[in-house]
Amino acid sequence: MRTFFYLSSCDTCKRIMKTLNLDSTIEQIDIKKNPLNEYQLDELFELSKNYEVLFSKRAQLYKQRGLKDKVLNDNDYRLLILEHYTFLKRPILIYGKRIYIGNSSKVFEALKAFLDEQ
Repeated sequence: MRTFFYLSSCDTCKRIMKTLNLDSTIEQIDIKKNPLNEYQLDELFELSKNYEVLFSKRAQLYKQRGLKDKVLNDNDYRLLILEHYTFLKRPILIYGKRIYIGNSSKVFEALKAFLDEQ
């Protein structure tokens, strides 16, 4: 499986996509137009082993709902991600059994190096 999950309204996602110049073998899914379903989220979990790492604590809804003051478990993170696309950390690339989550410089550099080798 080769899939890139991104948000079309996110400037960081757009910049990363442009820099990576993803080839046609990588399916690109805009999570705003095509929110994750349970099957896709479960696939992400299988690779990441944790819903919290898939969860964006930068989402406006996270702050609006006061979620930072609550103790959330893995099931809470899962349900929130399924409820609203902005709770998914982005971008995410799945390439075979590898997964790259988020836009930190460390993740981006590792992702770029990996794709350059392919």
